[in-house]
Amino acid sequence: MAPAINMKVSALSDTLTGFEQAIATTLAVDTTSSSATCAPMMVIFARGTTEPGNVGLFSGPPFFDALEAMMGVGAVSVQGVEYGASIEGFLQGGDPTGSAAMATMIQGTAQNCPNAKIVMSGYSQGGQLVHNAAAMLPAATMAKVSSVVIFGDPNNGKAVANAEAKTLVVCHPGDNICDGGDLILVEHLTYSKDAVQAATFVAGLARA
Repeated sequence: MAPAINMKVSALSDTLTGFEQAIATTLAVDTTSSSATCAPMMVIFARGTTEPGNVGLFSGPPFFDALEAMMGVGAVSVQGVEYGASIEGFLQGGDPTGSAAMATMIQGTAQNCPNAKIVMSGYSQGGQLVHNAAAMLPAATMAKVSSVVIFGDPNNGKAVANAEAKTLVVCHPGDNICDGGDLILVEHLTYSKDAVQAATFVAGLARA
């Protein structure tokens, strides 16, 4: 049985994680990606609260597929941020350890893959991590980031530090999380349909 939606983040539990993992298994969706190999495009992605794996289910995998379709097979490398994605982290404004980990990953990618187009991206609490990580990084490092994409951003309306001109925030009308709330509605769970829009934005900046 599917868990109820229209519920507060604070009411979520391992039940939702298990349900999401069951969907991923049924649909053969890979919720984990840890490729550190330099590629023309390097995506650093932070999943949402309670999502399985390290890239989740609802936004990450469809976005990666759309990017690969546009950029070509082998042109996109994805690294998921390893962090707890707990409810507590969301309520804190984004897991502090995960935020620091994302900043470290961006810094390392910029140093180790200097010719890559770096994409910072996240969904829900992962969007909080994007904001936090960008604020931790020096402007010189953020200048090496090609684009930023956030789905279902809890910090909607707040600029990503040193990346405002190259940021796409996708928020559905009626998504309470994007409105600063903590209610999970169906509008927050359907960002897979925006994968092509997001990939088109990223590809356009990468080719500019």
